[in-house]
Amino acid sequence: MINGPTRILVVDDEESIVDFVTMALEHEGYVTCSAASGTRALEVFQQEKPQLVVLDWMLPDLDGLEVCQRLRQNPQVPILMLTPRGEWEDRVKGLDAGADDYLPKPFKYQELLARIRALLRRSGQALGNVLTFGDVVLNCSNHSVLRAQQPVELTLREFELLEYLMRHPHQLVTKEQLLTRLWGWDYEGNANVVEVHLSSLRAKLGDPERKLIRTVRGMGYILGG
Repeated sequence: MINGPTRILVVDDEESIVDFVTMALEHEGYVTCSAASGTRALEVFQQEKPQLVVLDWMLPDLDGLEVCQRLRQNPQVPILMLTPRGEWEDRVKGLDAGADDYLPKPFKYQELLARIRALLRRSGQALGNVLTFGDVVLNCSNHSVLRAQQPVELTLREFELLEYLMRHPHQLVTKEQLLTRLWGWDYEGNANVVEVHLSSLRAKLGDPERKLIRTVRGMGYILGG
């Protein structure tokens, strides 16, 4: 287990991708650093000593495969490759080069996060596996929740919603943030889906008066005061 927040290196020559991924990861409590080329990625890796690398395949100068092979000199750091390539032959090449996992573009935000969490768990570097707020205890390793030492059965989406709020206690979280983080930036369904899941979550947590999870009308939600 590492000390302090998990540091993740994001390598991509598309500025929009880097901005989106780093902003999303930092909202989850990770610390990020970035590089826009293969050569720079190797330099930043040595300087910042990240615990995980999100690596694009198509890069100027050194491509992602070459960077991956060089980074594999440190076998303890998981590598997640991002690429528009979707053929199985390309996935094999990436894995053979040393990647631990492979995610084709375009991707859903929640899938990226889930894959990162899985890689960190496998490498023993999971971020905040057990979260506590008041009498609520959330365990990310086994997806269990306790309130006042009593088990609370949640759906996956309710669990993700509670986890996000518990990672941002006493902070205003907007409905738009929750939609983007949990349903993906390209979600086009009914925005009321957040309120539906939140209502169910409150009921299961025994929070009908909304004292644990408060609604700030027209703005969003706050866990605690």
